[in-house]
Parts: sequence; C-alpha cells; structure tokens
Amino acid sequence: MPQNDPTIQCSFCKRKIVPKSQYDVPIYDPRANFAICANCIKDIYHVLEEHQQGEAVAQTEETANAIAEEISRIKPHMVKEYLDQYIINQDRAKKILSVAIYNHYKRMQYGFQHKDESEAIEEIDKSNVIIMGPSGCGKTALLSHLATMLDIPFAVTDASSLTEAGFVGSDVEVAVRNLYYAADKDLARCEHGIIYLDEFDKIARKSGENNTITADPGHEGVQQALLKMLEGNVVEFTARGQRKHPEAPTIKVDTKNILFIVGGAFVGIEKIIAKRLKKTDSNIGFGAKIEGQEEKPKFDELIHQVTPEDLMKFGIIPEIIGRLPVICTLESLDEDALLRILTEPKNAPVKQYQKLMEMDNVELVFEDAALRAIAKKAIERKTGARSLKGIIEDTMLDIMFDIPRSDKHRKVTITEACINDQAQPLIEEL
Repeated sequence: MPQNDPTIQCSFCKRKIVPKSQYDVPIYDPRANFAICANCIKDIYHVLEEHQQGEAVAQTEETANAIAEEISRIKPHMVKEYLDQYIINQDRAKKILSVAIYNHYKRMQYGFQHKDESEAIEEIDKSNVIIMGPSGCGKTALLSHLATMLDIPFAVTDASSLTEAGFVGSDVEVAVRNLYYAADKDLARCEHGIIYLDEFDKIARKSGENNTITADPGHEGVQQALLKMLEGNVVEFTARGQRKHPEAPTIKVDTKNILFIVGGAFVGIEKIIAKRLKKTDSNIGFGAKIEGQEEKPKFDELIHQVTPEDLMKFGIIPEIIGRLPVICTLESLDEDALLRILTEPKNAPVKQYQKLMEMDNVELVFEDAALRAIAKKAIERKTGARSLKGIIEDTMLDIMFDIPRSDKHRKVTITEACINDQAQPLIEEL
C-alpha cells in the first residue's frame, strides 16, 4: 500500500478506495499497481455464473437434439435388422432388447420435452433388463453390437469382480465410473448411457435352492449396494478409482436416466423352473402322467418360462428383481445354428480367416464336412459359439505359420480330417 497516498484505484471500474487497512481491498498487488474492488469481484462472479448456466442449458439442448435425431434411426425393427446381420437366431431376445433401447430413448426425450410442464407425469420409470441364457449363446455379442450401433455411451462391467464397500475388490460404483470414461468424461452424455453388468448370476446369494458349502463373501451385500444405482440415485466415485476418503476429489453422476442391463448364464435355474412346473402339473385322473413315460423338458422350453419367483429362489434379492422388470431369455445353440454362425454373419469366423489368408495371396476353403465337425466339437465342449474361433485357430496354427514363407498364389482346403484327426490341410498352387 502506498505510504503517502492511502487511496487505491480499482483497475476495472477505476473507483477510488480509501481503505482503513489493506484487508479492505480484496485483491491488491502494490508491485504491479493492480487492485480489484469487492463490487467488481461480485460482478465477475455473476457473469461467470450466468455463463455456466448458459453452457449447461446449451449442453442440455444439444443432448435433447441428439436424442431426438437418434430416435429416428433406432426404431425397434431397425435395431433388429442390424442385429440380424451379426447374431444368428435369438429373435425373441433381439425384439426385447430393441424395444427396451427404443423406450429408453423415448423416456429420455419425454423428460426433456416435459421438464417444466406441471400437467405432465413426474417421470416414466426405467425398464432395466435382465438377460439370461447358456454360455456362448450370444449375450455379450448382442450387447457389444448394440453398443456399436448406438450413439450413447455404453460400458460393460464384470459383476463377479464387485464387492461390498470395505472388502478387497471393486466397489459397485466402478460400473458408473466405467461409463463416465466411456463417455470421454462428458457428464451429460454419461447420465444418459447404458451399463451392462455381465456375470450377474455370480453375485447371487448362496442360500435356498442355490446353496453351497462355501462362504458367501458379501454377495447379498453387493446386490444391496447395486440397488441405489438401479433406483436412479446419485452415485459418487473418485476420479482416479482410489478408495473414498475426505481429501479425494469425487464425481457425482445421476443414474436416473442410465439404463441397466444385467446378464448371466444362471446355471441351474432350469432345475428350479422344472421343479415349479412339476408341482403345478396334475397327477390325478385321466391327465395324470405315468411315471417312466414323461419326457424331460428341454432347456429351451424351460428358460422361456422363468418368473421372478424362480430368480428369487436362485438367489437374487426381491428388491433387485423389482427393478429389473424386463426378463430377456436366450436359447441354446444347436449344430445347425453353429453352422450358420460360422459362415453367415458379417463377422463370421470363417470370413475372418479367409480375409487374413487373402493378405498372403492364399484362397482358404472349408469343406461342408469340416464346418459340421467344428460345430459338433463346439457342442461337445459345451461352450457354445465362443469356442468356434478357438477350434479353427488350433486347426490353422501350422498352416498360418508356414504360409508366409512363400508369396505364391495357393489354395488351402480344410477337410473334416483336419478338424477331427489333426491332418494337414490340402495345399494347391494356382
């Protein structure tokens, strides 16, 4: 502060201040002869606040316009037609997911269009989805192709890695954090995304029909912790993924408009369904079934008859089931379906290897008997479509190692003996 003249002039409004002490001027640097009065600081704060509000409104309008534009290209029949290019069979599951995605967008659009209308209903409830089916039937593939088609953030989290807060492992908030990073840290886009919890059946509580002699390290607690996300509450997580503590910076995400899809194989649930159906069957009178003559129901017939009560017996808590109103079931894949998966989809395994071999000037051909042998081997392994590529890889290993030795134009034929007896493929020079 100047010794001779106590007057200080604000560098913005030029108003002169005669402070009784240096603390009467909020910002003052005598070396640079720079000062800001309290009135100017207030004005700057109001300008910044209005700017931030304007940015928020503009971002909201941009999100609303993007959703309106997206709705025109994700009508249920369009989504199913897209999935048909990559996924064989599972028509019922495709319809359920197509409708769920379309309704999710419409729900978000309704929220934007009726935000300030008193006569509108408060909000349309979310229709979270539970998807179940045997291993290798296409659950994850369905969701990954949906993620490619959609223009909103989509994140996959392995539910089996989640633990209750305080245990070693990942807190349930990691699912929302994964979505936040999938949205490139754009909070507005993150709050309108989709979260897929894979291996959801692994967090079923070990009690009742699903009991085992092993411990249950917080599985029911994980389901309880997931409730707040499924309900649409605000979830808070640390930006860097560390444990929460008072000094760690946190990010808050409103999950009200986030669609949750949970999936798993639910191994053994068909036995629970069969037991329930057996109790309802009549065993008296002319319609009674004679012991030894009744056929055992197939898995595909049973899985489509699953009810919330069956899920509760499996070990999913009632509160979770109430927030997963849409049940989507997938059938197991037979030999004919696996044959089609090998060759028909855009990204079929056979097409992928043919493209790889084309880059080495090689024409790759699979005999029909070889393809059927691959399908039969996949059924024997009981791993569904996910083992198809592995079987081809084992067969093709030696040929893919030796082919690059020469640039000659050749034709490689994979026979049934190559699959079943590890015979060498037929190689012809063209």
